[in-house]
Amino acid sequence: MVSHLCEIAKVSRSGYYNYLKSSNKCSYKEKRDLELKHIILQAFNHRGYKKGSRSIKMVLEHEFNCTINRKCIQRIMRKYKIVCPIRKANPYRRMMKATREHTVVPNILNRKFKQDLVGKVLLTDITYLTYGASNRAYLSTIKDASTNEILSYQLSDSLTLDIATETIKKLMKNHKKLLNKDVFIHSDQGVHYTSPRFQKLLKKYKIGQSMSRRGNCWDNAPQESFFGHMKDEIDFKGCTTFAELEATIDNYMNYYNNYRYQCGLKKLAPVQYRNQLLAA
Repeated sequence: MVSHLCEIAKVSRSGYYNYLKSSNKCSYKEKRDLELKHIILQAFNHRGYKKGSRSIKMVLEHEFNCTINRKCIQRIMRKYKIVCPIRKANPYRRMMKATREHTVVPNILNRKFKQDLVGKVLLTDITYLTYGASNRAYLSTIKDASTNEILSYQLSDSLTLDIATETIKKLMKNHKKLLNKDVFIHSDQGVHYTSPRFQKLLKKYKIGQSMSRRGNCWDNAPQESFFGHMKDEIDFKGCTTFAELEATIDNYMNYYNNYRYQCGLKKLAPVQYRNQLLAA
């Protein structure tokens, strides 16, 4: 019968069986891809924050005990149009100029961010967040350059000096024991950090100070990078009130410090990496 039908269709028997074989392969491959899609989507949406292929791979390993090649993850994402957030250029601009009594200090960090010492090199900066119809809030953070952990942050609806000083006070209240005896904080030359009141507060807590060169964002690149990733991953524009934005930021900081695995931290989350350094 098969030979007769092949003769009518003008195809060879071997061609017919090769077609059946390839069809079965395609069917199996499609079924396997759908299974991978389901697994990858679970990691992609894990804890409510969308991720790229690197983060997905690490989440699968840590949270789902599953290892998938990154190239395979990228292929599945392209095939099923699973799109991760795309980094946008930081639109932040300095909003005030320092007055004459403000003091700029030297750049003692000199981009030596990773020193494998917990609580020695701290990075700080302020960014703005637009939410609701046309509301604006400001976020100040302090980041440990060696572990990437956000040690302190302050959200405010105004850009007064208090946003920077309160971030320092929270740091000392919550993480004083983590600080190295040679701790110093690095920032840009913004008016908050050149302020006599801010610098006096640092001296009170015996925290050294370093500043980027004028107009050089690369001197504080890890801090800028954190703000960029955070803005890509949080839907802060969907918040309608300051309280809602505050809750969103609190939730993200907990996620970032404890569950956002990073290649540069041996595929660990910041707090995990910090504990590993302390135990060494």
